[in-house]
Amino acid sequence: MTKGFDASFLTGARSATQFPDDVGREVAIAGRSNSGKSSSINALTGRARLARTSKTPGRTREINFFRVGDDRRIVDLPGYGYARVPVDMREQWRTVLERYFRTRRSLRGLIVTVDSRRGIGELDAVMLGWAAAAGVPACVLATKADKLSRSAARAAQRSMAAAAGPSTPVILFSAPRRLGIEAAREQLCAWLNGHDA
Repeated sequence: MTKGFDASFLTGARSATQFPDDVGREVAIAGRSNSGKSSSINALTGRARLARTSKTPGRTREINFFRVGDDRRIVDLPGYGYARVPVDMREQWRTVLERYFRTRRSLRGLIVTVDSRRGIGELDAVMLGWAAAAGVPACVLATKADKLSRSAARAAQRSMAAAAGPSTPVILFSAPRRLGIEAAREQLCAWLNGHDA
């Protein structure tokens, strides 16, 4: 059984100049606003309040780095797709995120949280595309799977797998039901430790 991490907040960055040293290995976690990203981070690390959760979309407004070992980090990227975020702020986030994917040498994997009831959208595909362009492997967490029947959840998983492509695993995930946590942790640990999942 893969346990949680001894995780702690490292720093928040609103620009590339505030990123921590680009050494070691890190895994980024991205997702649409209200896709369950913060809850997923907390479930994966075994820390109930590590990433702030909120019913209000768009609360993560910087890139948050969490230390999970010597030169090992989990990176919480700003939620995207929330219409009420001002246009200039959305453009600022886009610029910072593009720079992050283009230049971050320690980035070893990307986890994208996608509400299983919505499927992979245009902005999710953009994130997966940035990772692919950077040569970074990715996986998708099909979150909130507890909101669907078992058959509907499996159908959503198949649809998302077709959209993501054969090299991107899709894991059915529910933080409250603890569904998919071990599989996602195994993938996370593989990237952080430099092993195959």
